[in-house]
Amino acid sequence: MDEKSRHLRIVFLGTPEFAAVQLKAVIEAGFEVAAVVTAPDKPAGRGRIPKASAVKELAHSFGLPVLQPTNLKNEEFLEELRSFQANLNIVVAFRMLPEVVWKMPELGTFNLHASLLPQYRGAAPINRVLMNGETMTGLTTFFLSQEIDTGSIIERIEIPIYDSDDAGSLHDRMAIAGSDLVVRTLKDISMGRVNAIDQQQFYSDSSELKQAPKIFKDDCLINWNQNSKAIHNQIRGLSPVPAAFTVLSSPEGTKFNLKVFKATEAIIEDEGDPGSIYTDGKQIMAVKTLDGYLELQELQLEGKKRMEIREFLRGFRVDKKWMAG
Repeated sequence: MDEKSRHLRIVFLGTPEFAAVQLKAVIEAGFEVAAVVTAPDKPAGRGRIPKASAVKELAHSFGLPVLQPTNLKNEEFLEELRSFQANLNIVVAFRMLPEVVWKMPELGTFNLHASLLPQYRGAAPINRVLMNGETMTGLTTFFLSQEIDTGSIIERIEIPIYDSDDAGSLHDRMAIAGSDLVVRTLKDISMGRVNAIDQQQFYSDSSELKQAPKIFKDDCLINWNQNSKAIHNQIRGLSPVPAAFTVLSSPEGTKFNLKVFKATEAIIEDEGDPGSIYTDGKQIMAVKTLDGYLELQELQLEGKKRMEIREFLRGFRVDKKWMAG
């Protein structure tokens, strides 16, 4: 670090792999991380064995102290947090912080958000930009304030969205770009070069803003009465997790939940109502939409593994009498 820069003593708050990428970049850039705060271990797998978060595993590999509070306002946790005497917090993919936490360090708390704020505030910006058919997104570092995702912007970078992107591929590209942005933000803070900008400078009316609320099950159910492009964007915006799904119904009325990870628009000369199935029984299975067909390419039948359509059709007999809905 430059001898003129201010020494930063950091507490890092985050949980999933996206946050772990940022933590690793901060450490490898030479910044001091005094402690890490992450979510409590959660039961996972068939044995429901408690599993550590990606951030916790990385923190332990570097020998960093790890705090896993269930209540962020608990006085015992707050006292332990104060004991690390950090002058800056970094938050990446963590839950909402109480004011007593984000105001604790002298230099405040900044967050990395996976959109071009003020657009797509909320818990699921990567999913929502794809579901809405955007061609550009970005990353933003900003200082936390009272209302979620509304604090003054430190820096933004644009990230193009490719036609081939789904939520998984976009997530991975943004995680890498985010680590560069977080390190650059830290360097600017340490050098006193930050000139944070109020988010209201980026829009004239709040009606212009698109939101990124948490994904619920209803967001994942495919409505085949929509046009092909809208459904295609829904599928790629939710792939690989939590995944869009449809319900296959046999002529006898048996129903099967089917996750759809990948689909493409197809030109098929066949009539039918939205939700009707077109298949050759070997390598093609398409579903009628409002204005065409979507050819399903990667699927997962409830209780089975994810598979490509050819493998699926080898083990599951579907014909034109079936419906999706």
